[in-house]
Amino acid sequence: MDVLKKVPVREQDPKVRATNFEEVCLGYNEEEAKEEASRCIQCKNPKCVAGCPVSINIPGFIKEVENGNHEEAAKIIAESSALPAVCGRVCPQESQCEGRCIRGIKGEPISIGKLERFVADWSREHGFVPAAPEKTNGKKVAVIGSGPSGLTCAGDLAKLGYEVTIFEALHEAGGVLTYGIPEFRLPKEGVVQPEIDNVRKLGVKIETNVIVGKSVTIDELLDEEGFQAVFIGSGAGLPMFMGIPGENANGVFSANEYLTRSNLMKAFRSDYDTPIVAGQKVAVVGGGNVAMDAARTALRLGAEVHVVYRRSEAELPARVEEVHHAKEEGIIFDLLTNPIEILTDEKGWVNGMKCVRMELGEPDASGRRRPVEVEGSEFVIDVDTVIMSLGTSPNPLISNTTKGLDINKRKCIIAEESTGQTSKEGVYAGGDAVTGAATVILAMEAGRAGARGIHEYLSAKE
Repeated sequence: MDVLKKVPVREQDPKVRATNFEEVCLGYNEEEAKEEASRCIQCKNPKCVAGCPVSINIPGFIKEVENGNHEEAAKIIAESSALPAVCGRVCPQESQCEGRCIRGIKGEPISIGKLERFVADWSREHGFVPAAPEKTNGKKVAVIGSGPSGLTCAGDLAKLGYEVTIFEALHEAGGVLTYGIPEFRLPKEGVVQPEIDNVRKLGVKIETNVIVGKSVTIDELLDEEGFQAVFIGSGAGLPMFMGIPGENANGVFSANEYLTRSNLMKAFRSDYDTPIVAGQKVAVVGGGNVAMDAARTALRLGAEVHVVYRRSEAELPARVEEVHHAKEEGIIFDLLTNPIEILTDEKGWVNGMKCVRMELGEPDASGRRRPVEVEGSEFVIDVDTVIMSLGTSPNPLISNTTKGLDINKRKCIIAEESTGQTSKEGVYAGGDAVTGAATVILAMEAGRAGARGIHEYLSAKE
């Protein structure tokens, strides 16, 4: 065994997986997990914990894996995270816990995410469920949104004895975990639903098909429904577009809509009637994780897929692993390329995308080099479907229907980072509704902060 290198993780062959929606990464078995865990040097000052937004005791659970005490490892993770099987799969570990790993200075860092996934999958397969409180304190808290932020806040509050009800606008719980991340990265029935069920087993109620701002308002929840505090974890589901000619053509999607049709409404399955324009040649505009998800979904639906991004590969915001998987599967990357018009046929359907070449100039406010158009470089990409993956912002419905709730210029709710407290008494917020689109684990961190803030607030009221 070479202690400087990670134990390799088994994956589906790229040519095979490009034709199915089964999970790409197969994870560690017990022997592989134990071997990888034995690489951990159990630092006295574990920087990996500081790199984890929810502060999991990483050396603690890894030591239990090495010793074969998987239930104990699961208990340690459960103290900090309600969604370990999700985080083990979709967290950007390379820039968080694994990015701080001391073992990574002279070799490869410990595969913390894969070990977390192993423990979570073992827990599910062996029926381990975190313990629920013996009794409640009689205080009711409402949580808006059942995504990672809402589920985390609800789980933490339930462990403290609160009676928590989650209100979800869609017909299935899970938020972005259910509608945003594809099956081949995050299986819904095998991974997401069991973790949601574990939150329910803590005593949390989940009511679906409730659109807060239409079905009921936050003021009504507080004044008429008996809730003593509210946490807003409604995410950022409003897609952004470029504003270029032809963007309203048939065959132009937001990545949000495209992935929701495929993931939540099961358009990728032949036994479902959900319509989706698969396309023969698809362009995905953008370079983040969502763009990779949309591109890899379109590929599996049978299309030739181009990722069109205006900067170079070094600036791609997507995880390195996702870009690597996309390339392996045959997705074409048109870098330093920017769309300026979507062309249409006489019936209004996409019939090509006019683009220009770009070159990188001086860094902009984000610290990345600013893309500058190359004069006279216009050309057309032959596509029949365009998916815009340019980011999302919060839906203003909640802020528009809640008195005294302050928002910023980006329509995001203003909330304190450490507690989630908003400008309205008893109302807390976190995740993408506050920050704009970000990662699952940062939303979970905000959910934990909101739970702490609500607990402090209601304890002080006593």
